[in-house]
Amino acid sequence: MSGLNVSFSARVFGEIIHGEGCYLAQGVIIRSSQNGVVLGDRAWILENSVIVGSEDAPTRIGSNTVLGHKCQVMNATIGNWCEVGNNVIVMPKAKIGDWCIFGEGTLIPEGIIIPDESVVVGRPGKIIRKINNQDRETIKSLRGDNLSDDKKILIKEGDKMARIYSFNDKKPVIAENCVLFDTAEITGDVIIDENTIIGAGVKIIGDSHGPVRIGKNVQILENTVLHLLPDNQLIIEDDVIIGPGAMIHGCYIETGSIIESGAIICDNSKIGRNCLVKAGTLVKQREVITENSVIEGFPGRIVDTLVGQLTKPAWAL
Repeated sequence: MSGLNVSFSARVFGEIIHGEGCYLAQGVIIRSSQNGVVLGDRAWILENSVIVGSEDAPTRIGSNTVLGHKCQVMNATIGNWCEVGNNVIVMPKAKIGDWCIFGEGTLIPEGIIIPDESVVVGRPGKIIRKINNQDRETIKSLRGDNLSDDKKILIKEGDKMARIYSFNDKKPVIAENCVLFDTAEITGDVIIDENTIIGAGVKIIGDSHGPVRIGKNVQILENTVLHLLPDNQLIIEDDVIIGPGAMIHGCYIETGSIIESGAIICDNSKIGRNCLVKAGTLVKQREVITENSVIEGFPGRIVDTLVGQLTKPAWAL
């Protein structure tokens, strides 16, 4: 597919129409009937996202639009220059204008129309303001860093259990006694310490944005995605358990904490020691959670205080 850069584990079922400089990241799935999915120039679809479209109910993703990790877009239209946060769900017949920004975990219901230059958050999504000049410049700068046509193709370094990729001059460093399941993929500036388990379908992306550091005796389970924004870092201390299906983005998680299935931890947040983040919880950007806390909700809030150390849950390995 000329003009389309497809990662090893991305899959396209059916035929699509796409422009130049498009990118399908690791674990992306597109299901298209009779050219029912259309991607504009430099549209990027990030890790573990799913796009569905058909001739009768097409999906169109505009030029210079980026869909974050684990997004789901079904038979909907998204305009140009949009920044779609991680875990956003866009339902059929929704129509989204140009230059829109969507907070992580936002749900756009069926048939909703979002005008140009809207900032949208929540479940269901609500417009909270119009974008400003700073928003516009931020989007442009992100595109300059990440959507350039000369982006280096990821090179397989070779591993029998998982896919290990260099990015620019950075190659993952993984302790010999770690367990990496098949279909896990690890990219760039990532260091993983001893006795850590990386589950099937996990994507850890330490590209040019900054370092990812994972401690000892950590479990990161099935289909979880780890990534970060520019000039940030992602640190997971020892004895942390994450997953399955979590979204961990540019945050700091201290020793002994447990992140349950489907939780979203946003950039620049910090989870203290021995915390429990309940399933499906959203921890907002720059949120600081004190140690021994139980966090639940969307957005999450502290609902209880733990007495004693957390024990390994039944769903962990």
